[in-house]
Amino acid sequence: MSHLTSTGAARPAATEAGGLGVGAPGYAHPLVAPVEWAELSRPGTPLHWAVLNVADGPGQRPDPHCTEAAGRLREAGGTVLGHLAMRDGERSFGELVSDAHRFRDWYGVDGFYLAAAPAGAAALAAVQRLVQTLRTLGGPASKGVRIVLGHGTHPYPGYVELADQLVTFEGSWADYRWSQVAEWTAEHPPERFCHLVHGVPRTHLEEALRIARWQGAGTIWFTDRSGRPGSGDPWAAMPGYWDEIVSRIGRGVSE
Repeated sequence: MSHLTSTGAARPAATEAGGLGVGAPGYAHPLVAPVEWAELSRPGTPLHWAVLNVADGPGQRPDPHCTEAAGRLREAGGTVLGHLAMRDGERSFGELVSDAHRFRDWYGVDGFYLAAAPAGAAALAAVQRLVQTLRTLGGPASKGVRIVLGHGTHPYPGYVELADQLVTFEGSWADYRWSQVAEWTAEHPPERFCHLVHGVPRTHLEEALRIARWQGAGTIWFTDRSGRPGSGDPWAAMPGYWDEIVSRIGRGVSE
């Protein structure tokens, strides 16, 4: 049985009014994964956002295949985020803003996914400066510029004020099923948090969804792909049980 103990009281699960959905953290190139990109645009898919990652960022020049894939997804009403590789704060402010400009100019992204974002209090001011600058780049009038901080762990609580959403878990099913939620997250609604979990067996998918709801995550990406060394990027391909995920959390599904 999963260890669902938290240091605070459980909050209500995400409901249909802002319900549990998926965030795709970065499929392979559209030429390699055309089916995956097409599936995200399928009517009824509970997609909250998808990350466009050309070459650990926007690449050196516009890629027409990525332009087409991002355009189709946005035409279907999807939100496309450009992948900005923060590398736990190692990359400079100028490098990241330059990447962001290229994502906006070449692919018309709706916002940005700050991969490997710092989680400590010491980096808060630097991340705040970056996020404030990214917000000024402009986005669709109906959406603004969406910012997701990919910490992969529970960060210093102040980060929740900077972004639209925080990734507070990124890792394996073996770790996730015994994970605990930080007490301060109970003060915020589920749509502020995302969990990314690889190596989830089909037989444990319902258990994984229960953990996400109990811990107050509004966005998830669960996959049976392995994150073991030598097995490749677990996020690059579609989960083998994609249709089952859609059927369990798609529109009209009760939480």
